[in-house]
Amino acid sequence: MKEALLILLAYFIGSFPTALIVSKKFFGIDIRDYGSKNMGATNAFRVLGPKFGIIIMVIDIVKGMLAVGLFYFIPSYLTNELLRTNFMIGLGLAAVIGHIFPVFANFKGGKGVATLLGMVIAIQPVVAVCCFGVFLIVLYFTRYVSLSSILGAIMLPVSVLWIWNEHEILYRIFALLVAILVVVTHQKNISRLLKGCENRMPILKHRDKKKD
Repeated sequence: MKEALLILLAYFIGSFPTALIVSKKFFGIDIRDYGSKNMGATNAFRVLGPKFGIIIMVIDIVKGMLAVGLFYFIPSYLTNELLRTNFMIGLGLAAVIGHIFPVFANFKGGKGVATLLGMVIAIQPVVAVCCFGVFLIVLYFTRYVSLSSILGAIMLPVSVLWIWNEHEILYRIFALLVAILVVVTHQKNISRLLKGCENRMPILKHRDKKKD
């Protein structure tokens, strides 16, 4: 019973509509009416600018971390690593689902990448660093946030299954499902990438203005 309530709470944490609140409070708009029409950090960068984009991204990452941290409310998980990891994955996934389908925003949210990163940070920080490192490297050289997110997500199963060779079966399944989920939620981006019409994000103003 406690587990079910905490998973529900994790979903509500993930449902917190960061980008929607910021866009309405500071810009008087619904961010879902602009850009890629979702509440993700990437769209926030494009529509609201880097300053608010970073704020939204950080909050969305923290949502994933807070949701996973709810396992502390059940003391028995502190001494059982297997059960703890499985429960943390459940809590994190509930938050990611909440971000994608937020109850507080008519179930129309973002793609869950930032919240997913927060979840992985809370479960296994070293793996999160690897995934985020791939994201940053790809973003620096291509300026495609969507491609960076996809390859960063694919790095998760690569890290879990091969680099660290984690033996926990649920963790391995989770890593594979995450990569699949990110690819599925970025289908439109993949289509635009293949057509060569995906939007790029300026990283270094001097360099990127020259290229554009």
